[in-house]
Amino acid sequence: MSCKIDYQARPDLLAGRVILVTGAGDGIGRAAAEQYARHGATVILLGRTTAKLEAVYDAIEAAGGPQPAIFPLNFEGATLKDYHDMAETLDREFGRLDGILHNASLLGRLTPFEQYDPALWEQVMQVNINGPIWMTQALLPLLKASDDASVVFTSSSVGRKGRAFWGAYAVSKAATENVSELLADELENVSRIRVNTLNPGGTRTQMRKTAYPAEDPEQLRTPDEIMPTYLWLMGPDSQGHSGERFDAQPAKP
Repeated sequence: MSCKIDYQARPDLLAGRVILVTGAGDGIGRAAAEQYARHGATVILLGRTTAKLEAVYDAIEAAGGPQPAIFPLNFEGATLKDYHDMAETLDREFGRLDGILHNASLLGRLTPFEQYDPALWEQVMQVNINGPIWMTQALLPLLKASDDASVVFTSSSVGRKGRAFWGAYAVSKAATENVSELLADELENVSRIRVNTLNPGGTRTQMRKTAYPAEDPEQLRTPDEIMPTYLWLMGPDSQGHSGERFDAQPAKP
């Protein structure tokens, strides 16, 4: 789908909403969390490094946003009980969820499939798809309690068309596309939850630097520059769109 790079979000777009952002400690997750708060949302910051989450928390408070919440969690070691305990905590604190941005991802290694380490493969799949789907399952009752909930799964161009050497990352993102469509189909007409995928495209992040070490980062958009589509998908202007694929940047000619 076309991106919403020119979308102009009104200042109160997300006022009163409770939005969970995974991988909120840095990069795109941090930018999204700060932008959501800037537009009125109470943001739940989820990540594996508490110090990074605290830095984002402080930045949101310093900017005058609603007081966020910190929820440290590492998908690599999280269990089903952890996700259900999380759901109980969020239910007690907030009573509902109006949005989830599934941003946390693990790159793994760019290597021929023939040489891919099975243990690393399982680790990437756990972080990129297994953890997010079981967390989403546990949080569905909270999403259903919202009048207008949006779930956004972060995808990738290699999840939409497999590419050599991208291994578990590509496979996990293809699974992400499928589970998003599956959920959108199941929830259509029986809930007010919309589910979509978003491909951020080449962005100036540490993961991108690891994948493309010879690339000039100055030629890439920053996380803040790709936020219009993130805001549009999480706000009410994207109502009626579910089970779709979006891009945060225009396709390269």
